[in-house]
Amino acid sequence: MTDPTGGPPARVRVTSPRTARPRLGPRPSPASEIDAQSELGEIYLRTLLRAQLRLGLGVLLALALTIGLLPLAFWLVPWLTEVHVLGMPLSWGVLAFGCYPVLVLLAWRYVRLAERNERAFARVVERT
Repeated sequence: MTDPTGGPPARVRVTSPRTARPRLGPRPSPASEIDAQSELGEIYLRTLLRAQLRLGLGVLLALALTIGLLPLAFWLVPWLTEVHVLGMPLSWGVLAFGCYPVLVLLAWRYVRLAERNERAFARVVERT
C-alpha cells in the first residue's frame, strides 16, 4: 500500500484477535502442585507410590517363586537331600551358596527399576 503522495507506504499495525482476552498467569508446575498438596499433586504422588508398590510386589513374587519354593522342591524331590557334594547334602549347598546370588540379583534389579521410576517422576515434575 503506497501513499498517494509518493512517500513511503503507510504503516499498518498487526494485532492478534486474542489481545482482548485477559492474560492468565503461568500454569502451575507439577512441583508446585505437589508442594501445595493440591488434588493434582496428590495424584502425582499416588502414581509414584503405586509404581513403587507394584515393583516391590513383583520382586517379592519373584523371591517367593525362586527361593520360597526351595523347601517344597526338597520335599517333592527327596533325592536332592540324599546327594552329597563336597561332603554336604546338595540341598544345604543350594541353600548356602545358591540363594545369595539370587538375592543380590533381585536386589540389584529392584534398585535399578526403582531409580528408573523416580527418574521418570522427576522428569514429569521438572517439566514446565
